[in-house]
Amino acid sequence: MAAFLLLSSPSFTYHRMSEICLCMQSLQLQKGITCSSVSLQKQKCNIKLYAVPVRAFSCQFASTGSASSRADLGSQRKHIASAFTVPNGYQSRPGHMHYRTDGTSTSEFEGQLDELFNEVRMLIVSGRKSDAVELLQANYEAVKEQMESGAIGIEQAAVLDIVALGYITVGDLKFVASILDILNNIVDSLKDNEPFLDSVLLHMGSMYSTLKKLEKSMSAYKRAIDIIEKKSGKDSSFLITPILGMAKVLGTSGKTTKAVESYHRAISILESTRGFEDEDLVIPLFSLGNLLLKEGKGKDAETCFARIVNIYKKLYGEKDGKVGMAMYSLANAKCARGEADEAITLYRRALQIIKDSNYMALDDSEMEKMRIDLAELLHAVGRGKEGRELLEECLLINEKSKGKDHPSSVKHLVNLAASYSRSKNYAEAERLLRIGLDIMVKAVGPDDQSITNPMLNLAVTLYNLKRDDDAEQLALEVLRIRENAFGKDCLPVGEALDCLVSIQSRLGKDDTELLKLLKRILRIQEKAFGYEAKEVIDTLKKIVFYMDKLGMKDEKFPVQKRLSLLRTKFKNQMQY
Repeated sequence: MAAFLLLSSPSFTYHRMSEICLCMQSLQLQKGITCSSVSLQKQKCNIKLYAVPVRAFSCQFASTGSASSRADLGSQRKHIASAFTVPNGYQSRPGHMHYRTDGTSTSEFEGQLDELFNEVRMLIVSGRKSDAVELLQANYEAVKEQMESGAIGIEQAAVLDIVALGYITVGDLKFVASILDILNNIVDSLKDNEPFLDSVLLHMGSMYSTLKKLEKSMSAYKRAIDIIEKKSGKDSSFLITPILGMAKVLGTSGKTTKAVESYHRAISILESTRGFEDEDLVIPLFSLGNLLLKEGKGKDAETCFARIVNIYKKLYGEKDGKVGMAMYSLANAKCARGEADEAITLYRRALQIIKDSNYMALDDSEMEKMRIDLAELLHAVGRGKEGRELLEECLLINEKSKGKDHPSSVKHLVNLAASYSRSKNYAEAERLLRIGLDIMVKAVGPDDQSITNPMLNLAVTLYNLKRDDDAEQLALEVLRIRENAFGKDCLPVGEALDCLVSIQSRLGKDDTELLKLLKRILRIQEKAFGYEAKEVIDTLKKIVFYMDKLGMKDEKFPVQKRLSLLRTKFKNQMQY
């Protein structure tokens, strides 16, 4: 069974949780224990109109003077409406400043909206969700009445935009989708010179992205970019927010080349308007670096993160916590390139800077993740003792912060057990896992799915101790709990089945039954990863082995052929 990967913050799952950098592939290091597991990698209100900003692609880029707020009409995601809806008599005249019938300009109107912003934000932040929803619903109904009376224009679009943003914030995504359908029909009928329209489109792009409607998101961002280019030129800093929004969606859609081009355009605009060492460059550089890292382009990613380190050093000095965080990203890039020693040095420096500067608490989840990532890398390069010291530090910090028997300590106990297993100290691994399992059972009961993580690891450890009967009982119990919790065809169940097959194989169980289990694992993997996924290769190898053992020559041939084709495919990809 492949070695346990160290668990990263914040909680237990059955997918591989450690976000270890791609160094593992670059170094081609193997981690070994004997069984293998399935690859796996939440009084009546007055009618008030308001919006809560969506924190997508920082609005800080929207000002030509500084990274503060956009001075343009309808800017900064703050279309907060007043206690009165926009009157039906409000008319737009292209090419002119738009006025309400009472003589109040849209700038003054926006000022009235701003007055409500802090009040609304306080409602949501203070947990008064029901009050916020009541306000939003009242505003939605008011706009519906206006539209039913024939008023369908930018004013109604702006208010619906506000309502949708509010519902995004309170987490009602289903209602957001229906609002966006209405909003999309309105903006399609509007001309590009309408006030507020570019901002509304920005919000729509962000909200569609949140809803995973990527094509609609890109369409909204593209129109926003076109409008701003017409108003302010193709090198305007007002373009940064929609370009970054578009870049993120392109990356999510797998259109990496176009996403990289968009990030480079944003960086180029900022360099020309703010200079080459401005802090506003950090966000696009960071996003681009992460995308390049994901695509396996460690050298290019390293360039991005190195620039961020230098920008922060110049602005804040070498000992500032921001420098430490940037160094951590740079270490990830070094790791992806296979430069393990340099990565380890950077990880250690980053952790020390963050600690010395008090940039974040020792028990912060990000700090915890950094320590775990470094520990994983140290284990991978054969420096297990150093890695184990970091894992012990994680456990001690967690126990000091939350108590010795807190469930959050279990992931650290499992990590330490994995470390001891790598060193063949299975007895100590067993001790730690039993402590973790006892903590979880006391916390959530014997049938909760969260206990199965330490339980399955314990089964693997007992297998390595040649206590196969005990290991089998634990694996069967994990399988039962996970099937009840998740259904029979999910990855956590596949992981438990794979462990069970390895154990029962050594116990000499019937080969026909083992083959049935392997075929079930294969179906789960195909459903999760695809018919031609790399994850199915090991399972196909085992199926071929048992078919050969059972004399199933005819049935074996197509499976063997499929396995051969997949091996060739992924071998060629690695060479490429």
